[in-house]
Amino acid sequence: MGSKVSSKTARKPSAALSCADLDVEDCPYYLITRVSLATTAAMKRGFIEAGIESIRPAYLGVLMSLWREDGLKVIDLGRRAGLEPSTMTGLLDRMERDGLLERRTDPADRRVLKIFLTKKGLEARDPAVAIVDRTLNGVFAGVEPGEIETVKALMRRVLINLREE
Repeated sequence: MGSKVSSKTARKPSAALSCADLDVEDCPYYLITRVSLATTAAMKRGFIEAGIESIRPAYLGVLMSLWREDGLKVIDLGRRAGLEPSTMTGLLDRMERDGLLERRTDPADRRVLKIFLTKKGLEARDPAVAIVDRTLNGVFAGVEPGEIETVKALMRRVLINLREE
């Protein structure tokens, strides 16, 4: 019995994607991870300095989604924030504990939970967005706007590739 190998699996990685030489500065995984960790640490420091330590970088996808449209169903919120349902429960528990949001049953269907920002969650919007913007301006200092758009498009494509796996 032969098994089919998808074209994605069968492809040999290009040298640009290989970490075989063990040079961390040339390994895409290492670079992506370091940028993410360093940016997250800078945002954490910014939130603490601004007195909004209840905001955590991990909360940003949920918060940005709710700042755009409050009262989303959990399933819709997860999709917008790009989070798996199993991740959403714990994240929402922590955000509720931190006083940023509350779960309410949908009057039209009591089986459905909707997520609403609290006053604290709403008031955190402007200072949190200012910290994110300031952090990103530092992260991308010296990078041209067109290059930033290219990086964003590239990261979107990478996320699509990861969803397909």
